[in-house]
Amino acid sequence: MKKLFKLLSVLLALAMMLALAACGSSGGTSDPGSAPSSTSTPSTNDADASSGTGDTSAGDASDGGSAADGATYTVGICQLVQHDALDQATQGFKDALTEKLGDAVSFKEGNASGDSANCSTIIDGFLSDGVDLILANATAPLQAAAAATSEIPILGTSITDYATALEIDDWTGTVGNNISGTSDLAPLDQQADMLHEMFPDAQNVGLLYCSGEPNSVYQCDVITGYLEEYGYTVERYAFTDTNDVTSVAQTAADNSDVIYIPTDNTAASNTEAIANVVLPAGVPVIAGEEGIASGCGVATLSISYYDLGYTTGEMAYEILANGADVSTMAIEYAPEVTAKYNAANCEALSITPPEGYEPIETE
Repeated sequence: MKKLFKLLSVLLALAMMLALAACGSSGGTSDPGSAPSSTSTPSTNDADASSGTGDTSAGDASDGGSAADGATYTVGICQLVQHDALDQATQGFKDALTEKLGDAVSFKEGNASGDSANCSTIIDGFLSDGVDLILANATAPLQAAAAATSEIPILGTSITDYATALEIDDWTGTVGNNISGTSDLAPLDQQADMLHEMFPDAQNVGLLYCSGEPNSVYQCDVITGYLEEYGYTVERYAFTDTNDVTSVAQTAADNSDVIYIPTDNTAASNTEAIANVVLPAGVPVIAGEEGIASGCGVATLSISYYDLGYTTGEMAYEILANGADVSTMAIEYAPEVTAKYNAANCEALSITPPEGYEPIETE
């Protein structure tokens, strides 16, 4: 009996323990492996945290604020050399992007000081910095950028002819890869018309340019045909770099009635040296752009490099902020050209500019 009583006591104790355990688990029927029913509040960094709260960006991107999605952009600018035309293009580009993106865009700038080899070093630095877009201001920076990357969008400006600069056959107006931009090519036929209008009795026209700039060679190739149609004898006088500008300019002046200088960065950086040769020799210069004309020329068919750079900045905004495909963007050109004359040089050479020409503004 005692053993039976002890067995009944043990069974009764076990039954009570099971009953207590059942009561403790009666609060729910969820899977034991599921997460707790309580949840944390989403942070404001969640993708949908701004729902119903309105625009939280710093400002409208198109009205001078930062990027609408809060993104920031770094743009690398490689400029071949410092002179007025390229400086204006760079400034126009920066102004356009800053007006549209505000503090959301920053710039890394490098000037190659006229040395093409420096362009590659500058571009390599941009790649190391992880820039979002590259502005190549002039042909040598464009060529360096094209050789360095096929991924980062590249926009050129102050490029005369992209087909020549990038060795493209069957040019259609679009580069077709990660490159687009703007061209500073003024109508070469109209520049030939200007030269003939001002100097119809001249016989020998000298073309003065840098042989190391492909776009200068291209311009000389094209304008030669137009000048020969007027009956001029055309000769080329090419310098290789800054060191022989003066000597080659002297040879050109000795053998020419008029000199034509295309849009040429080396010439633009050495207008004083050229002026010191041609003005004493009494030989007028028709220039491909206003910066050269203001230094050593008498007239030009001018474009605005600031406007050209600004247009390039607008293209950059479309790529960065709106996801435009650079490979489908056609090369854009200056919307208008203006006939201008250098009053001081015209007076020094006793030249009266034709009606309708505007004076080049001097500081």
